[in-house]
Amino acid sequence: MNIAVEISAVWPELFVAIAAMVMLMYGAFRGEGSTRFVTWAGVLVLVVAALLVLAGPAGKTTAFNGQFMVDAFAVFTKVLLIAGAALALILAQPYNIREDIKQFEYPILMVFAVLGMMMMVSANDLLSLYVGLELQSLALYVLAAIRRDNLRSSEAGLKYFVLGALSSGILLYGMSLIYGFAGTTGFDGLAAIFAADSDAPVGVIVGLVFIAAGLAFKVSAVPFHMWTPDVYEGAPTPITAFFAVAPKIAAMALFVRVMLEPFGDLVADWQQVIWFISLASMILGSFAAIVQTNIKRLMAYSSIGHMGFVLVGLAAGNEQGVQGILLYLTIYLFMNMGTFACILAMRRQGRMVEDIDQLAGLSKTNPYLAAALGVFMFSMAGIPPLAGFFAKFYVFLAAIEAGLYVLTVVGLLTSVVGAYYYLRIVKLMYFDEPAEAFDRAIGREITVIVTVTGIVTVFFFIGMAPVLSGAGAAAAVLFGA
Repeated sequence: MNIAVEISAVWPELFVAIAAMVMLMYGAFRGEGSTRFVTWAGVLVLVVAALLVLAGPAGKTTAFNGQFMVDAFAVFTKVLLIAGAALALILAQPYNIREDIKQFEYPILMVFAVLGMMMMVSANDLLSLYVGLELQSLALYVLAAIRRDNLRSSEAGLKYFVLGALSSGILLYGMSLIYGFAGTTGFDGLAAIFAADSDAPVGVIVGLVFIAAGLAFKVSAVPFHMWTPDVYEGAPTPITAFFAVAPKIAAMALFVRVMLEPFGDLVADWQQVIWFISLASMILGSFAAIVQTNIKRLMAYSSIGHMGFVLVGLAAGNEQGVQGILLYLTIYLFMNMGTFACILAMRRQGRMVEDIDQLAGLSKTNPYLAAALGVFMFSMAGIPPLAGFFAKFYVFLAAIEAGLYVLTVVGLLTSVVGAYYYLRIVKLMYFDEPAEAFDRAIGREITVIVTVTGIVTVFFFIGMAPVLSGAGAAAAVLFGA
């Protein structure tokens, strides 16, 4: 074991772990008055972590007896999830001040959750995968219930914990079946076994289905989506923004790696499972969102639908599909963060409002916010030339190349259905009689994030080539190129 190589591979995770513990000690000694400082320290830690990830070893590097791996795929997804977490922390700053949320644990838990996510996407063994997943999950359960004096927040945390524990049990049972029938938990060992003999025992197939079910819960794919609307609605809005982006990116990256690396030669066995989950998520996400009146619940069903579209790329099981997934996740990050920044600006007389009807006539009372939210809604609907169009285009293209015509047609039809509820918000803002105006003071941080994410969403096609190229290089790693 070369200790220098081992440390160089895990240096970003090591830095985040040490920094989070230092922040925890500082907060414990300074008390609630340290929350603002700890929050900005958390943002700085995440920025440094992203730089360390980018400066990591070139090529594929494994550490700790193959339990941990760094490659282009891990680097790409780590940068995305760190960016999502940093934006969520910045969004939380004005919200926490207004809502008098003083817990210094808030940013520290987010940093610990990011540490778990980074370990997840670098996992090269079922056990290291589980350790990273649980580190992330435990932090997220507490974050959902961070407002202990609020009934909805406490309920969201409890539901998330109970259902999350169930999914972890399912995942762990699947792993035990795989180990029992294959004799190893290492990704490299499993890949070698199935490459030599693609006729896997029934126990392995059953274990694989259990693992897929556990991971489907983490990305809130149907039929394991039940927790999503309640947790999105009950958790504080910046936490919901965090849930909607960083954990989804990490879990989807893990899903892709697990299915395509150790079980890549069993694609014929798991493809139909992913096909069904993708189809069901697209249909439910599109139709269930139509009847929602709360914008956070609408975003929850929207995220279920989007995960269905992302899973189309995984169902394709080819390099183009993974490239489409990474491009989709990049665009999803900006669209969602921008939308949640707009939702955080929905305040009237100092109180948050979440009913979609409250957006009526927003173009007359706050044209800037209406234009920004309109851009994000058009993009989520997949209207060209906005970023959301390219996200869907590349996953559907991969599905067509893989011969998944039914999935592609259903995806296009559900996109049309989904466009109804996105465009209904635009209609409310521009064609209905104005409701009482929102508060003007929304915070510099929210204004900056709305502006930056809006510009990225509109002009993404100009700078798309390097992102597509990076996604292609990351995808090629999983196929041994």
